[in-house]
Amino acid sequence: MLSSHELQRYSRHLLLKEVGHEGQARLKQARVLLIGAGGLGAPVGQYLAAAGVGRLVIIDDDLVDVSNLQRQVIFNTDDIGQPKSLVASRRLRALNPHIEVEGIQARFSATNAAELVRQCDLVVDATDNFPTRFLANDACVLAGKPYVFGAVFRFDGQLSVFNFRGGPCYRCLFPAPPKAGTVPNCAEGGVLGVLPGIVGTMQANEALKIILQCGDVASGRLILFDALATAFHSIKVARDRLCPACGDSPSIRDLGANAVIEVDVKAVAQLLADGDILLLDVRTHEERSICAIKGAKHLSLDEIMSGTCSLDRERDMVLHCKSGVRSRLAAEKLMSMGYKKVRSMRGGILEWIRSVDQGLPTY
Repeated sequence: MLSSHELQRYSRHLLLKEVGHEGQARLKQARVLLIGAGGLGAPVGQYLAAAGVGRLVIIDDDLVDVSNLQRQVIFNTDDIGQPKSLVASRRLRALNPHIEVEGIQARFSATNAAELVRQCDLVVDATDNFPTRFLANDACVLAGKPYVFGAVFRFDGQLSVFNFRGGPCYRCLFPAPPKAGTVPNCAEGGVLGVLPGIVGTMQANEALKIILQCGDVASGRLILFDALATAFHSIKVARDRLCPACGDSPSIRDLGANAVIEVDVKAVAQLLADGDILLLDVRTHEERSICAIKGAKHLSLDEIMSGTCSLDRERDMVLHCKSGVRSRLAAEKLMSMGYKKVRSMRGGILEWIRSVDQGLPTY
């Protein structure tokens, strides 16, 4: 039931026959999980909140950085250093006090993915890395929830809806992550500031159509947007009967089977000082020339992913990279090779600089 204040707020929705009172009630009852509160997550969250989606759960473990403000328009200068999920949830509650917004300052991981996805009606992925995308997809397939995908890089954007009414999942398009280090993220390759706003708004549009049960949802299609040419292209994506996630005989049945344990940078600092761990830096030589953690040994990601490295299987190891993405990939590889005492340093060397050694230069 909509209150008089809600009737006023959503009056432009109520005039649409595709929405009306029934559709607005659906929005009020809907529960959406938003993974990531950055460039894509900002417009997604703002438009879903404004539209009256009844419950939004935002999970993100990152802090607001000055470099975010070029595109992440939900934040301002005073928010620098604050948790993105908590700032975003506060702003969205101020935007629409009629909805519930929960901010979770944590990484979306194999330990929490299943429960978070189970509690929602659909998932909007606003992240910027492949491990999280594959995890989100697999969790949605296992729970039978639609997965709204978006991605941006430089001047190009991508959009699709996976696992919707028997349609393909993300693994039907990309069966496995690309070779680590071959696809740069926005921090490494840059992104036009307005592009996440365009793609994020499109993701919000798909989420609303799913909830309202109207329109042609972008399932079975990968929408490509070229910001320089202002051009859209659509590629058909078919369900792969051999897909390891949604195929006829799926092999992915447990999100936690290869979960990588992450450890906080301050705990790593203490373990390193006590000589209790081998800290492995999996970044490139070029990155190490900018900054490096004293006592860390270098073993490149390429060496690990090639499967040719040989390490002490009895030694506790913690891997680190720039932000924590590549180190998780490397840890997964070592675990697949039989190494048991492997962890990843949460947040990478950037978090180390913020929390442990501010004297190191950043990049």
